[in-house]
Amino acid sequence: YSSLFQHALNSGVRRYHVAPVLCQRAKVAMSHFEPNEYINYEKLEKNINIVRKRLDRPLTLSEKIVYGHLDDPAKQEIERGKTYLRLRPDRVAMQDATAQMAMLQFISSGLPKVAVPSTIHCDHLIEAQLGGEKDLRRAKDINQEVYNFLATAGAKYGVGFWKPGSGIIHQIILENYSYPGVMLIGTDSHTPNGGGLGGICIGVGGADAVDVMAGIPWELKCPKVIGVKLTGKLSGWTSPKDVILKVAGILTVKGGTGAIIEYHGPGVDSISCTGMATICNMGAEIGATTSIFPYNARMKKYLGKTGRADIAALADEFKQHLVPDSGCQYDQVIEINLSELKPHINGPFTPDLAHPVSDIGAVAEKEGWPVDIRVGLIGSCTNSSYEDMGRSAAVAKQALAHGLKCKSKFTITPGSEQIRATIERDGYAKVLREVGGLVLANACGPCIGQWDRKDIKKGEKNTIVTSYNRNFTGRNDANPETHAFVTSPEIVTALSIAGTLKFNPETDYLTGADGKKFKLEAPDADELPKLEFDPGQDTYQYPPKDGSGQHVDVSPTSQRLQLLEPFDKWDGKDLEDMLILIKVKGKCTTDHISAAGPWLKFRGHLDNISNNLLIGAINIENGKANSVRNALTQEFGPVPDTARYYKKMGVKWAVIGDENYGEGSSREHAALEPRHLGGRVIITKSFARIHETNLKKQGLLPLTFADPADYNKIHPVDKLSIVGLKDFAPGKPLKCIIKHPNGSQETIMLNHTFNESQIEWFQAGSALNRMKELQQKSS
Repeated sequence: YSSLFQHALNSGVRRYHVAPVLCQRAKVAMSHFEPNEYINYEKLEKNINIVRKRLDRPLTLSEKIVYGHLDDPAKQEIERGKTYLRLRPDRVAMQDATAQMAMLQFISSGLPKVAVPSTIHCDHLIEAQLGGEKDLRRAKDINQEVYNFLATAGAKYGVGFWKPGSGIIHQIILENYSYPGVMLIGTDSHTPNGGGLGGICIGVGGADAVDVMAGIPWELKCPKVIGVKLTGKLSGWTSPKDVILKVAGILTVKGGTGAIIEYHGPGVDSISCTGMATICNMGAEIGATTSIFPYNARMKKYLGKTGRADIAALADEFKQHLVPDSGCQYDQVIEINLSELKPHINGPFTPDLAHPVSDIGAVAEKEGWPVDIRVGLIGSCTNSSYEDMGRSAAVAKQALAHGLKCKSKFTITPGSEQIRATIERDGYAKVLREVGGLVLANACGPCIGQWDRKDIKKGEKNTIVTSYNRNFTGRNDANPETHAFVTSPEIVTALSIAGTLKFNPETDYLTGADGKKFKLEAPDADELPKLEFDPGQDTYQYPPKDGSGQHVDVSPTSQRLQLLEPFDKWDGKDLEDMLILIKVKGKCTTDHISAAGPWLKFRGHLDNISNNLLIGAINIENGKANSVRNALTQEFGPVPDTARYYKKMGVKWAVIGDENYGEGSSREHAALEPRHLGGRVIITKSFARIHETNLKKQGLLPLTFADPADYNKIHPVDKLSIVGLKDFAPGKPLKCIIKHPNGSQETIMLNHTFNESQIEWFQAGSALNRMKELQQKSS
C-alpha cells in the first residue's frame, strides 16, 4: 500500500484545507483507491433538510443517512415499515462467491461500465487445511479460473479487485471504504459491519448489486428503527461481542427483521470503533436490515490510524447529520447497562440461544451437550481486529507464563493482510502460535464451512467454540453433530486453554505446569497499534481507466462458470396444479437451501450448483434431509433430482416453508436454483428480508400464509393452484386452492409484499429481464 499512500499524498487527495476567504470546502476522496470519487456530505445535508421539513419531527441517525440517499426526497412517500424507498447508494462491495453471479448478471445487462465505485473481494474460496501460506497457494491454484474471471471482469467493467490473501471483505471495507454517513450495499449478509464507522451498510443479493452498478435506484422497504440505549461502561472480561450476544438473546433470529438497529447513549463511547463493527456485524443474526453507531471520537481515532484523517475532519464539520436528533422516536427501545453486562456464549445450533459464560457448563451437562472443547477458533469478519487479537494474546501470555498451552486445538484467522502483518510485527501472532494456535489465511475459512476438518469423523458428537457470528447445524464443518458456540475471542482463548465449557475465567482457577493454581486476569490490549498499521503485501488491482478492450473469458465447457440464459416470462395464466417439491419442517436457512463449503466452487455455474438445492432441509413427510417423494413416480429420491425430473416433464412446483425461511447468508443462489429447476412459488409462515427480495428478483412468488395455521392444511402429496394472477396488485392477497388426493379442495389466502415494480419483475420473468425491457424501450 505504501506506494498508493505516497501517490495519494503527492496528488493532494489527502490534504485538507479550507480557504478562509472563499469558505470553499476541499474535496475529500471516498477512499485512497478512488482519488476522483468524492464524499458528498452537501447532498446528504440537502436531502435531510428536505425530508426534515416534510416530516416535521426529529430524525434518528438511520433515517438521516437512509433518507439522505433518496432518489427523490421531495416526493418519496415515507412511512416506516410500510413504503418502499428508492435510494442511491454510494458504492457496492462483492465477495468472490457472490460476485461471480453478480458479474455474470451485470455482463448480461449489456452495460459498458459500473455507475458507482464497486469492488470485488477474494475471501470465500480459501479452504482452511494446513495454515495460511499453504492454504492460500492451494486456493490460487484450484480457483485460478474463477479468480481470472473476476479480475478480468473487474478490469473490463471498472471494478476494483482485491486479490486472494487480501483479507475478509468486511475488514477491508472498514479499513478502506466505510465512513460516517456512507450508504454501501454488499453482496454478503455481514455487510452491516461497516456500521461500526457510522455508515448504513446493507447486505443484499447480487441482483440488487447489479441494479446499483447499473445506475438504477435501489429499492428498500422503509425500515423501522429499533433503538438500543447503552449506559455504563465495558470492563473486565466483558467485550463488545457480549452486547450483540445479549441483544440476539432478547430479539431472537427474526426480531430485527425490517428494522435498523441504532445504538446510542452514554455507553457508546466506551466501545472501540472495531468493537462497534463487531456489534453491527452480528446484527445480521437477528434479521436486522443493518445496524449503526453515531459518529464519535473512537471512529475519528480509527479513521486517523487507517490514513483517513481528512475524512474525519470533514465528518467533524457535518457531525450534526451523523448523530441522531435529540428527541427522535424509535419503534422499540432496548436498554443495556454495560457495567452490569456479563460475558456471554450463544448456542448451539442457533445464534440467539444466549447464556452467561458462568452458566454454560451446567446448562451443557443438563442438556447433554459435550462439555469437552475439541477446537477453539478465533477471527472471522466479526472478530479479527487488532484489539481482538491483542486481547486474545493477553490471555494466551498468562497461560504461557504458567507453562500451559491450549488443551483444545486452536486456530486464528486474521481479518486482513494489514491485520496479519501488524500482529506478526507486534508479536501477537507469535504468542498465539506458542500457546498452540495455527494461523490460517486472511479469509473466511471455517466460519463459512471452508474447513478441511480432520480431528473428528462425520456424525461424531463434539463441541467447538468460535468468535464467529453464525452456528447453524453443520455450518462450520458439515457435521450435523458439531455443537458450535459463539462468544468473544478472549473467551474462546480462555476456554481453549481450559479445554472445557465448565470453565469460567472470571471465577475459576487453572493449574500451572508447576502444580500451582492461578487465575487468569481480565485481558487488556490496545484498540489500535502504537505504531502505524503495517499494510503487508499490496493485494489490490486498480481497474484501468478504459477497460473496453479487456477480454472476459468464460469457457463453454467450464464446470465452474456458466453464462446466464434469461428466465422465461410469465405466460399470463394462473399457476395451476403445481406439485409440492418439499414441505420443510422447522428452520430452513440459506445454508439448508444452497449449502456452502464444497459447493462454493460452483457459485459461478448455476446448473452445477443447483445440485445442492434444499439438500439440507428436513422433509416433514419422513423427517429426513434430501429425501422427497416424486409425485409422478411415487419413489423417494434427492431433492435436486426430483426437481429436475419435474422440470423435464414440464411440471411446475412449489416449496412450503416454516418461520423466517431463508435466514442467514445473503446468497442469491438460494433463489436462482429453485427458479432454474422449475420452481414457481415459495409459501411460508414468514421470510427473512434478503431472501424474500432475492426470490422476487428471480421471478418467483414468495407468499406467506394469511393464517399461519394454514401451514398444517397443506400436505406434501397435494397439488396447489395460485389464482387471480391477472389481478396481481400491491396489498391484495392471492388465492390458493389446495387439491387433496381424495378429490377434496380447500381455499386459503396468501399475503405478499410485492410493489408495482416488483410485480413487473414477476411478469417479465426476472428483475434482469425487466431491466433489459426498459433499456430497449429507452433506446
